[in-house]
Amino acid sequence: MKRRAFVASTLTGLSAYTLPAWASNGPALGGGALPSVAKATDREYWLEMLLRLAEPVLAAGAQGQLKALLPIEAAPGQQEERRKVSHLEALGRTLAGLAPWLELTEVPRTEQARQLRYAGLARQAIGHATNPQSRDFLNFTQGGQPVVDAAFLAHSLLRAPTQLWEKLPPATQQQVVQALQSTRVIKPGYSNWLLFSAIIEAALLKFTGSGDLMRMDYAIKEHQTWYKGDGTYGDGPDFHWDYYNSYVIQPMLLDVVSTLVAAGKENKDLLAQLWARAQRYATVQERLIGPEGSFAAFGRSLAYRCGAFQHLAHVALHQQLPPDLPPGQVRSALTAVIRRTLEPKGTFDSMGWLQIGLCGHQPSIGERYISTGSLYLCTTAFLPLGLPPTAAFWAQPPQDWTARQIWSGQDVKPDHAL
Repeated sequence: MKRRAFVASTLTGLSAYTLPAWASNGPALGGGALPSVAKATDREYWLEMLLRLAEPVLAAGAQGQLKALLPIEAAPGQQEERRKVSHLEALGRTLAGLAPWLELTEVPRTEQARQLRYAGLARQAIGHATNPQSRDFLNFTQGGQPVVDAAFLAHSLLRAPTQLWEKLPPATQQQVVQALQSTRVIKPGYSNWLLFSAIIEAALLKFTGSGDLMRMDYAIKEHQTWYKGDGTYGDGPDFHWDYYNSYVIQPMLLDVVSTLVAAGKENKDLLAQLWARAQRYATVQERLIGPEGSFAAFGRSLAYRCGAFQHLAHVALHQQLPPDLPPGQVRSALTAVIRRTLEPKGTFDSMGWLQIGLCGHQPSIGERYISTGSLYLCTTAFLPLGLPPTAAFWAQPPQDWTARQIWSGQDVKPDHAL
């Protein structure tokens, strides 16, 4: 009880942001809506939900209190092991989803104060996380997991180079470089993990002018050999029925190659090929979203909730959606997924931290490598907040997505392979 009181008082002191009443955790929705949510635009709803996710992580991290305050929910017998890595998971993954909005320059006036605040919190949290003298210095080297979440942190830097890199104090920049370089002691698995090392090196290349080209080239070439056709890669030599093409593979592969192309170290034709595959997989992802926002619950890591659609959000952010996939339709589909996975009762604990589950609190859905910090990959569904309100993604009126069209009897064109 004493620790609970301490956590409550500390978070209250750290947070100056109060969510509107409609954004509080309400009852299980069962596919329905909170009555007052209809008063908000999609963009307002997205931003309130994203900041609800980010608030406890960044408020604690900015004060060097992430280790003290982050609860560690994990599979039975895994809590102590996950305690070594869950904090970097929470920070890296939260920033990977928040970064595009932090980087947005054409931000609406109603968002400016909050953007300024969260950018400041993010930089302070990065400073503590990478400072060996801080009580909140995080684990970048022990075990295998740190290379994963250093990669998500690196991805956030690539997504917000001004706010999360250029505006860092020089001393903090040096700390970040040293932290990312220190992960080289970790040998990634022969799977999507190759991309974790690759995107760390891509960030080092962009921000220091020197990254390990071999690590990047190896990851790219292996994923080329693992391409299975119709817009989908294997996770290693084998194909897996899961969402790792979206959680990791395609967003990181695209941004590694984009960084190399920008540096004059990779062929533009390769990037064009990857984008063609990415557009096809975006089409597949949109069709996976059911009429009420649910989706097929197969494969690993379902506790990442709406993060299963990072890829669709990533393609939308870069305004590379295929011509037959209107941005307003994708926004409507992603909104449905966000609501279906984040609004049910039990998604958040009493202090506002995420709990394990896909639709509410479902501890058994978390694998042995899942803990509280892991869950913040769900923020990557919000990447299109990096587009201004004038972009078609936000400006187009709501539209039924493919599953709603089909299952309401509308006439729909057939789907075709790439």
